[in-house]
Amino acid sequence: MALAIHLLGKPTVHRDGEPVAGPKGRKAWALLAYLVCSELPTSREHLAELLFYEADDPLGALRWNLSQVRRLLGQPHALRGEPLDLCLPRDTFVDVEVVTRGTWLEGIRVPGLGRELLEGMHFGTSPAFEAWLMSERRHVRAATEAMLREAGLAHLGAGDPRGSARLATRLVQLNPLDEGFQALLIRSLALAGERTAAKQHYDACVELLRTELGVDPGPEVVAAYAAVEAVSEPATSSTVSTPSAARSELDAGQAALAHGDVEPGLRHLRRAVAEAHRCGGVETQVEALIALGSSLISVVRSRDDEGAAALHEAISLAVESGQQSLTAAAYRELGFIEFLRGRYQRAELLLQEALAVGGDQRSGDATALVLLGACATDTAHYRTALERLAKAVELAEGVQDPRPLARALAFSARAHLLRRDLAAARDAASRSLDIARASWPTYLPWPASLLAEVDLEEGDLDRAGRGFQQAFDQGCRLGDPCWEAMGARGLGLVEAVHGDAGAALEWLLDANVRAARLTDSYLWAQAYALDALCAVAVNHGAGNVAKWITDMEALTARTGMRELLARAYLHRYRLGDHAARSAAVLLIDKIDNPVLRDLLPAGPQTPRGSHVRSHAPAPD
Repeated sequence: MALAIHLLGKPTVHRDGEPVAGPKGRKAWALLAYLVCSELPTSREHLAELLFYEADDPLGALRWNLSQVRRLLGQPHALRGEPLDLCLPRDTFVDVEVVTRGTWLEGIRVPGLGRELLEGMHFGTSPAFEAWLMSERRHVRAATEAMLREAGLAHLGAGDPRGSARLATRLVQLNPLDEGFQALLIRSLALAGERTAAKQHYDACVELLRTELGVDPGPEVVAAYAAVEAVSEPATSSTVSTPSAARSELDAGQAALAHGDVEPGLRHLRRAVAEAHRCGGVETQVEALIALGSSLISVVRSRDDEGAAALHEAISLAVESGQQSLTAAAYRELGFIEFLRGRYQRAELLLQEALAVGGDQRSGDATALVLLGACATDTAHYRTALERLAKAVELAEGVQDPRPLARALAFSARAHLLRRDLAAARDAASRSLDIARASWPTYLPWPASLLAEVDLEEGDLDRAGRGFQQAFDQGCRLGDPCWEAMGARGLGLVEAVHGDAGAALEWLLDANVRAARLTDSYLWAQAYALDALCAVAVNHGAGNVAKWITDMEALTARTGMRELLARAYLHRYRLGDHAARSAAVLLIDKIDNPVLRDLLPAGPQTPRGSHVRSHAPAPD
């Protein structure tokens, strides 16, 4: 029996292609959605409190709704026992899972793509579930946008700008204030030869941003508009293109970038791409595209999507010509972009693809594993994170390039720090810092700030202050908002422990401004800085704390940063929102971090639901 579960838009279930009559009431749909989206089995007690605490017999109401779900799925033996685990047949189609975990080729075919989870349904009598549903809707919407963006860039890289423009149009309709989506549409229209439409859309974008946000377009939109003029100018060359000429341009571009001459370097790389294309030098073209894409991502600020388009083009060419190592390198760079922007499911898919096609490349595999471990840490899957990072350290210790090992150790330190395994965090951060000092000074602020936080946790305020100051100063010299924010955050926390609330809030506000200064900054660092700001602000009754908590909730729910979302709920609970504590418990129960359980305050008994604990689960 083919089973299809559609939860985006108006929920429906199909068996063998035929729609099944829906259950009575909305709670059965709510129960199914929660079980589908849950990563771990869930206790009956938990579900009864979540959805039916207002009932005279919450466990009885749960049993009745479970029977409705079994009938809906046509699986009379499902969802028995304790805890409850929704084990669906292997070939079951679930639209939410495809959008959040599938490839873009699968995702763009989902009928309800862009629609809201359980659209039009509200559950005011179950406030904890309503909070969960709101966060899950944000997450699904963000996953939809990330998947459509990747699909648009892939079409652009494959030489189909019209297809990219269609997908970019859907993105702009979903989120018109995202400048990256606007830039993708403008660039796609220009490359499709629709210059007038591209210019008109740019003008409309300028008007929208000025009206709604009071800002002019950022560098990504401006660069996309510049592409409109570039497309109108036919390429000219006074010499015959040859492979050696393309290689010379590539070498010149890389040399210029190594010396900090960014714009000349980019011009050389673009010429290398054009020369190699004209003379049929596919390998050089792929190398130049990867160099161009990587430089636009890591050297030039706020040009990630332009860089990603070059990398997708590189993949398209490299796959056709069998250049596996270059294909893997492009996938790693794309995964890095998605990781930074909190699009973790997309990052996982791209990085796993890099590992699959890369062959035996210890340095590249170590880098991919570091990023996979970092994704798992950001989303509070700590066991997976530590396994991946340990493997990354093992691989990186055998390569000459020190950077993969420095990264692997620093991110290992962060995972241990978040779980308050301070000895392991100190060892890893110290080793990473030693490598940075010897071989990679531009990386120094990251392990320095992590080591300083270990000092702070152990109560050595003087040493912590010096470490955070070092990280902050070096971050400012480099102009890196992530490093600056981590240093400023730490300095704010040191002031908070000293008892100077005014100085603490000043530093923490500064950290949040720095973290959000650029559109391509590391989003986890922004959320981490917001968490510290909210914690101190709640303690001292700062006037804007409710807004900051709302901002933190929105960011962490959209990206799936589960631990930081739980912390946001705990901040809100401390402001008097009792439902927020229940929402936090939903997450904390499924996160392998004892620190979170220590943070959970004893809450008031749930009205009419406190008796749920006294009932043993009856058979159903």
